[in-house]
Amino acid sequence: MSLEILDPTHEGDSGSFALASRLSVLEGTTVGIISNGKKNTIPFFDSFEDELKTTYGVAEVVRTIKSNYSAPADAHLVEEAENWDAVVAGIGD
Repeated sequence: MSLEILDPTHEGDSGSFALASRLSVLEGTTVGIISNGKKNTIPFFDSFEDELKTTYGVAEVVRTIKSNYSAPADAHLVEEAENWDAVVAGIGD
């Protein structure tokens, strides 16, 4: 019997990736949440949305759900996210 150990790191050069610029404040912004759609995300994101609005003054929270919880976000969600000031990718179980 043989054992194969897999390396989960990205094979390509990560030097071309750059961090997104950070917002100085959240007040008045639109924050999108892309959820994996598992059932326990709903109560968590309900509370998270309330916190964003009441504590940080976020103007709008857009909540979306991926079509497949284990796959990357759908292309139309990524395009929609370009209209938001910030994005949170959320997972749950």
